[in-house]
Amino acid sequence: MTTPRLAITLGDPRGIGAEIVRKALADHRVAGACRWVVVGPTGLECPADEVIGEWHARQGDANAGRLAGKAIKRAVAMCQGGDADGIVTAPIDKRALLAGGYDYPGHTEMLAALTGRDVAMMLASDRLRVVLATTHLALRDVPAALTAEVIARVARVTRDGLRAGFGIAAPRIALCALNPHAGDGGRFGREDDELLAPAARANGLLGPFPADTVFVRAMRGEFDAVIAPYHDVGMTAIKVASFGSAVNVTLGLPWPRTSPDHGTALDIAGQGKADPSSMIEAILMAARLASPLGR
Repeated sequence: MTTPRLAITLGDPRGIGAEIVRKALADHRVAGACRWVVVGPTGLECPADEVIGEWHARQGDANAGRLAGKAIKRAVAMCQGGDADGIVTAPIDKRALLAGGYDYPGHTEMLAALTGRDVAMMLASDRLRVVLATTHLALRDVPAALTAEVIARVARVTRDGLRAGFGIAAPRIALCALNPHAGDGGRFGREDDELLAPAARANGLLGPFPADTVFVRAMRGEFDAVIAPYHDVGMTAIKVASFGSAVNVTLGLPWPRTSPDHGTALDIAGQGKADPSSMIEAILMAARLASPLGR
């Protein structure tokens, strides 16, 4: 089987992306798992193999976002053209991405638009897998966005992803409740009884179970993944369980895409302090997920 070739983007040039990519590529486990093409601008501490522009310090948010967006587009084009078997992305700044001309809340939404695929964001570690039903939304907008159709789509994408990428033939997928105590019979909201429970039954999900217990049960082995109704309830659980070793996986794409479980860390950029552990795990997972493709 051919060693997978990964397109690795450097992310926001003001952040720690170039540092963690450089450190990760020096790790012997990465060197043995894949080949790579680094995609990004010149002027960073990790040289780009596929150059998408020039970066100079103090250029500002808009140019940083423009270069980050161009790198993502180039990496997608490489996969679509057969020049890469998967993508690993260093962190981006969402405000800079918008200022640079890319009106997407994050990588997941941009990748969905570029490929025309139904996708879902999963954070995965050796302890827990969490999939988000809704992603980058204000909390007040979640109830309206969380529909039966959304739950059905995410359930399908999650099940297919666990089967194809993780080798789980019959995934046990739990649905996390929206309200405290799953609504407590309607006392704290009707959504769990009237929306989530019927959607779970219709799509072969278990639950909905209260957020304060479902992730613990998953970590004890009852479930292969948990679908969380909104961003912070799912992200908090996985980051408490596995911060620094969890990996962001975009399910539903024609090829793997992973990223580390943290942001740009602008406050420590350029100081040599960035921990590459999650980037290493992201590259290794992308290589494992790409290997079954047989390319």
